[in-house]
Amino acid sequence: MSRDFKVLSVNISVRTGEQKKPVERAVLREGHGIVGDAHAGDWHRQVSLLADEDIETLRGRGIEIGFGDFAENITTRGIDLAELPIGTRFSIGPAVLEITQIGKECHTGCAISRATGDCVMPRKGVFARVIRGGEIDRESRCHYDL
Repeated sequence: MSRDFKVLSVNISVRTGEQKKPVERAVLREGHGIVGDAHAGDWHRQVSLLADEDIETLRGRGIEIGFGDFAENITTRGIDLAELPIGTRFSIGPAVLEITQIGKECHTGCAISRATGDCVMPRKGVFARVIRGGEIDRESRCHYDL
């Protein structure tokens, strides 16, 4: 089975614990993550991803939520990455990522959880490590095979 999906936004932050801001493009470095992002490094959660479809459930409650507000590096559309098994590899442009973790507890006092009573990151946030690097942007083609 083969499936294409798209990137809506690429987001970074220079410090941990803050919302990420959209950028025009970013460089994924093998074994590191997004160059310039505070969460990059030699560990299993180099890049975080979240589907816009999951964010929409909270926007439907009247909350203004932008790209990067969940501290996700990459906001996607057209795929439920949280349904894929750990170890699944997928491409974003020239880069290849591998899912290493699904879900993560919110930071203490998560602003979105306080405002809405819910946060999708513990259930739907996906974390990956970079297997092959490359430059990505909102126009990058995304693909995976099962």
